[in-house]
Amino acid sequence: MEELQASLQPRGLTLSTFPDKGRSLLAARDFYPGEVIISQEPYVCVPNNSLTESRCDGCFSKSNLKKCSACHVVWYCGSSCQKLEWKLHRLECQLLAKLDKERRKSVTPTIRMMVKLYLRRKLQNENVIPVTAMDNYNLVEALVSHMSDIDEKQLLLYAQMANLVNLILQLPNIDIKEIAENFSKFACNAHTICDSELRSLGTGLYPVISIINHSCLPNAVLVFEGRLAVVRAVQHIPKDSEVSISYVETAASTITRQKTLKEQYLFTCTCVRCNKLGQYDDIQESAILEGYRCRDNGCSGFLLRESDEKGFVCQQCGLIRNKEEIRKIASDIKALSDKALKCTSSGNLQEAIVLYKNIEKLQKEVCHPFSIILMRTWEKLLEILMQLEEWKEALAICRLTIPVYERVYPGFHPLLGLQYYSCGKLEWLEKYLALVIDFILWFTSFFHLLLGETDDAIKSFTKAVDILRITHGTSTPFMKELLMKLEEARAEASFKLSSREDS
Repeated sequence: MEELQASLQPRGLTLSTFPDKGRSLLAARDFYPGEVIISQEPYVCVPNNSLTESRCDGCFSKSNLKKCSACHVVWYCGSSCQKLEWKLHRLECQLLAKLDKERRKSVTPTIRMMVKLYLRRKLQNENVIPVTAMDNYNLVEALVSHMSDIDEKQLLLYAQMANLVNLILQLPNIDIKEIAENFSKFACNAHTICDSELRSLGTGLYPVISIINHSCLPNAVLVFEGRLAVVRAVQHIPKDSEVSISYVETAASTITRQKTLKEQYLFTCTCVRCNKLGQYDDIQESAILEGYRCRDNGCSGFLLRESDEKGFVCQQCGLIRNKEEIRKIASDIKALSDKALKCTSSGNLQEAIVLYKNIEKLQKEVCHPFSIILMRTWEKLLEILMQLEEWKEALAICRLTIPVYERVYPGFHPLLGLQYYSCGKLEWLEKYLALVIDFILWFTSFFHLLLGETDDAIKSFTKAVDILRITHGTSTPFMKELLMKLEEARAEASFKLSSREDS
């Protein structure tokens, strides 16, 4: 690790080891919001290819794809991506081509990533691919696997997957136990590669990025520029402080976050948020996020279970809510949710909208206005409405989510910035719809209408830029497009204002 330590030093970083956390990444200087802390290309990565959707192995694009004629597994969008991957895929292609058709169907993205891991190690050992302090197999070996914490069923699955990888590779002196352990390392250390709007594209292993520990109140954020993993500060990180990112969804109660971290990453978080577990503020927050609301619509209180467990009592006004009433509504919501999921998966989107609106109505009866359960229903409605191009209704739903996002994603959180961006795009689109619908309206009223809608779009775009310039930087195509939309909206607002004044 001395070479890695030397490589990190010019970047203002240093490695340290703590008894309760293991290896950690510390700031050797001050970092400020928006500043890139570290970036890394993947040691190995794969797109999320499936039977219904494929992506380019080089850039993860879905456009102009052509399947590799030899292995019939890998896709490329053009010769540049094919050349970029050729040194590695040349070996992989030979192995995959030997498999029969049925065996080839068993080669999932995770299996492929493991095959690529060993082929990359082979090429680096043979000096075909260069080795650097931040790009070598030793960094993979140093990752934590948590093998001793894995149950027997999972160990058996890893063993079966390791046998398949061994069968594909057919390399001498390969250790099946090591392959199984590396699958466990993937589970704990691999990252989901997302586009600028945080939509999943694939999976990658970034051994140096994986050193960064988790916090439910992180001071940095991990985003991707293509396949490049970029960690940016979202708050001031003083010298000698630990750099942290979040491994899980932070919009959840402490108990839910702890459960997710334990199941997926096999550790218990001790960050400043988690250390409040059981305290009044934490109980209140959990009840608001995932619990129930007062029966009195005029009361904003949250409910806690009575000591005799016969009902729930409002912590603000003392009103008791019957447990059976809540259970009945929860049961109805579950039944409707199952139907809505089936409708969505079968493409019956109009029926899904009706069902989700009924779910929303029931959830409003039992959930706090800031409930993330209600927020998830709005997100599903928003997604479907946008698919159906029901822009006006989609905008109304998107605006409902903003206050909840502001509460559960405080500060410079990319999801909050992206929700502002979605709202701005819908407001901008609504402006153009108004142009068509109201073209025959009286001239002055027309400009007044458009100016109001443009102002809404400007506000949303500005809030999006304020957050996303910190989390995403300003040089990516996504951010350039956002900045351009903001400038267009400002220019149009200025023009409409001057037109009104002249008239």
